[in-house]
Amino acid sequence: VDEATRRVVSEIPLLKTLASPRDKEVWVQRLKEEYQALIKYVENNKNADNDWFRLESNKEGTRWFGKCWYIHDLLRYEFDVEFDIPVTYPSTAPEIAIPELDGKTAKMYRGGKICLTEHFKPLWARNVPKFGLAHLMALGLGPWLAVEIPDLISKGLVEHKSK
Repeated sequence: VDEATRRVVSEIPLLKTLASPRDKEVWVQRLKEEYQALIKYVENNKNADNDWFRLESNKEGTRWFGKCWYIHDLLRYEFDVEFDIPVTYPSTAPEIAIPELDGKTAKMYRGGKICLTEHFKPLWARNVPKFGLAHLMALGLGPWLAVEIPDLISKGLVEHKSK
């Protein structure tokens, strides 16, 4: 992880509550911590002129969805993003999906789930329960987009919506 990423991640609040959706009352506390960390991360991104995603969840906080975008050659490429909270969360990181990119890169599983196994999952495992969804975005989806989207654009597999 580069120094800029370390700095960004260090400004995301760490979570304390070890709870999954199965832990009814305690899950509510974990969800509050998740939202606080996400809000802080989004605020920090906006202040750094690096706003790149929006997320919301269902009422229970078990299904998340929204938009993420990547700026390339002054064009904004926007994608739907979604994931479910695993029943073993936070011991198991969610699997982020970008369905419209399904089958366009080898760094993706069926259903448009992005590959985070080699670099992200060991880092997540070492930081349970401190890491949450904001960390998933900062250390998982963000770097994946930065590597994969320019490559997909250069191969002609992703085109800007204006074309």
